[in-house]
Amino acid sequence: MFKKVIVSDDLVSINLGMLTVLDTLKIKDHAQVQYCDDAYLRIKRAAQDKEPFDLLITDLSFKKDHRDQKFPSGEALIEVLNREFPDLKIIVYSIEDRIQRVRRLINEHGVKGYVCKGRRGLIELSEAINKVFGNEVYLSEQVNQALNSTSNLEIDDYDVLLLKHLSNGLSQEQISKLFKDEHISPNSLSTIEKRLNKLRIQFKANNAIHLVAIVKDLGLI
Repeated sequence: MFKKVIVSDDLVSINLGMLTVLDTLKIKDHAQVQYCDDAYLRIKRAAQDKEPFDLLITDLSFKKDHRDQKFPSGEALIEVLNREFPDLKIIVYSIEDRIQRVRRLINEHGVKGYVCKGRRGLIELSEAINKVFGNEVYLSEQVNQALNSTSNLEIDDYDVLLLKHLSNGLSQEQISKLFKDEHISPNSLSTIEKRLNKLRIQFKANNAIHLVAIVKDLGLI
């Protein structure tokens, strides 16, 4: 079992719940923080002292306050840790259940477990810790489609951004202009039209409104 674990959530009550799970699993060497910056500094210092943490359990969303943060979110922290401390196992414990985001964290940022907060959250967290220690990937049922390779989930970050702007009421012309202003490619109106037509066919949507409804139901945006 993991020997040294750090948990990171801006709510003390959530941290205490996670620490209770660690105690139940007889993991006595653990630390808690409420800021991503503190998590990074503790992990870095422990590595320098040659007493590294084995596991990080972190939320994704952290409420802003008076303190400036280099890492404003759990995802920003995870991205850096995956590069600098590749041996550190990471489990996300979050209310966020968008499948596309979960896929990115698993496939691009090396997250080994994703547990959704809820009535069974702490029970699943215990299961996740055991699975991840055994070099398995653990996903809560709400997001287990994140590793599904079916066509309904084969969309990239560009598609997600396009669909988000569409869901916010922007026309194709407005999206094209916005992409050009933000130097996002491809950004021509014809390309955006073709991309949306492809997505409508892929998701069997009757129109743009139906397409947005489908991808929202799937948790992709």
